[in-house]
Amino acid sequence: MATQHASGSFDVKVVPQGTPDKAEGSTLARMSLDKQYHGGLEATAKGEMLTAGTDVQGSAGYVAIERVTGTLNHRTGSFVLQHSGTLTRGARVQNITVVPDSGSGQLVGITGKLTVIIEGGKHSYEFEYALPQPQ
Repeated sequence: MATQHASGSFDVKVVPQGTPDKAEGSTLARMSLDKQYHGGLEATAKGEMLTAGTDVQGSAGYVAIERVTGTLNHRTGSFVLQHSGTLTRGARVQNITVVPDSGSGQLVGITGKLTVIIEGGKHSYEFEYALPQPQ
């Protein structure tokens, strides 16, 4: 399977769910995600995110799951992305991968890794992925 590429921008709405759990040194919270992807990936996504904030400015962690539904470079279907990220005093590390065997429709068998870029308050993505050749 040859690696393919999609990129573009996205809009995200993050809505807190319930009351954050504050304790000494950290605050745990749960959020709903509502996204609209544009570009090579024209899709909507819904998901859930768990966050851990700390008392140190710029240090936090999160995990999230989102189901992406739409069109990826002219192939229609859905797939699930699993996120894991940390922020260490402002330095970001992220790992966003396609959940194995989560693809549907023309995206069955998709594998890949998505990178989120945040610059000047705007969100964009780079998506490296592979799909089986159509039969």
